[in-house]
Amino acid sequence: MSRLLWRKSILALAGIILASGFGAAEAQRNLKAPKKRYTGPGTTPNLRNIIIGRCYHYMSLYPATGVKDCSGVWQELTDAVFRKEPCNITEEDYKKLAQVTAQTIPCDKSLLWSRTNDLVHRYTKATESFMTLEDTFLGFLFNGLTWCGKTASPGMNYNACPSWKECTNNSLSSFWKIASATFSQASCGTVHVMLNGSADGAITRKESMLRTVEIPSLNPNKVSEVKLWVIDDIQGQDRNSCNSESLLELQHYIEEHNLAYSCIDNYKPLTTLQCVENPNHPVCNLCSIR
Repeated sequence: MSRLLWRKSILALAGIILASGFGAAEAQRNLKAPKKRYTGPGTTPNLRNIIIGRCYHYMSLYPATGVKDCSGVWQELTDAVFRKEPCNITEEDYKKLAQVTAQTIPCDKSLLWSRTNDLVHRYTKATESFMTLEDTFLGFLFNGLTWCGKTASPGMNYNACPSWKECTNNSLSSFWKIASATFSQASCGTVHVMLNGSADGAITRKESMLRTVEIPSLNPNKVSEVKLWVIDDIQGQDRNSCNSESLLELQHYIEEHNLAYSCIDNYKPLTTLQCVENPNHPVCNLCSIR
């Protein structure tokens, strides 16, 4: 081997060793670097099957909804979140999804709520006289589910998604904002609101969906009145009533949006429903229910 060739071989070998050293160091740094991980649960397993199944089930329960493209609903969801940062999903991303799931809401049937999740849905199931957001087509499809996409590839992230408060524009919060706004905008006549009179603090949190989205989205030209039902927990204290400071503040807020207002304390049908599960409670004495 010539001296020149030998020297070139030594230089090439040194380059390989040096490159390997840099590569190993870089790999070591990547291992040590913290990987971004969201704190919320990952996408609900079998999400596509659940959504499409719910879609057909809803149409069978409520034929007046009309024929909906269930596969199209799933496609609009994936278009909204695939290959996007889960903390940078906006209401605009869900606009087409809201459009393909739109339905007519009968006047006087809308029932909004805050801090009364269990009771309000027991009531709508028992009476079938009102609709909450979760009873609408869009709400029914996605209620109780979790989802977010991945930035580097199509598909859902089944490992972790942003929690509700982890970032402002996350996959779930932006969806429920546009779903809530769509429901309120479609409401007409008297809109009822069920509130918890036994809850700590103000009757409604100022950051609640009711305050930030639903009431501002009601159309004064379509909504004749906002009627509040303030209902105490059957085992709870009477912390707020229609004449309490918190309710008067809420009344002012509603009227600022050019909406008429009324309020009822412990609406009898709701108290009766509570007594179905607590028949021996003193409040459930037939003579005390009025």
